[in-house]
Amino acid sequence: MAFEIPDDLHPDARPLAWLLGTWHGSGRGEYPTIEAFSYEQDVAIAHDGRPFLHYFSQTWITGDDGERLRPGALETGFLRPAGDPPEGEGTAVELVLAHATGYAEIWYGVVDGPRLTLATDIIARTETAKEYTAGQRMYGLVEGHLMYAYDMAAEGQPMQSHLWGKLARA
Repeated sequence: MAFEIPDDLHPDARPLAWLLGTWHGSGRGEYPTIEAFSYEQDVAIAHDGRPFLHYFSQTWITGDDGERLRPGALETGFLRPAGDPPEGEGTAVELVLAHATGYAEIWYGVVDGPRLTLATDIIARTETAKEYTAGQRMYGLVEGHLMYAYDMAAEGQPMQSHLWGKLARA
């Protein structure tokens, strides 16, 4: 499926254009404090002509046969260009995310071609949310698929792999 950059995409958002669209796929998750799991995921990344992208992700925990067992994580936010990064390569970006599990995060990073890397700057959590202190995300466009990995430090554990997935443009 060919992808075209929309004519009305804000010029500042052009470095992020490769993320636009609806994506569907699956992934795996693990962490020392939980049982390993598989999930199905839908991601929608859209724009309205202003200098940001809207991001929405919904997941479902799946069984060994791929059948949906129950709803999983849900997050939404805004990805915005933030000028030039210190090292001078790519474009600096910021991501503001909110989660149904009681977190709000601010991430900073760099988009360089079809690769986006981000790290948390601020994590705010509600009184009922689990302890979570830091995260790192990497997204890349590989042979037409959106691949990603998410590492985190939480529940007294050091930074380590938590989620990874592969999504196709729907």
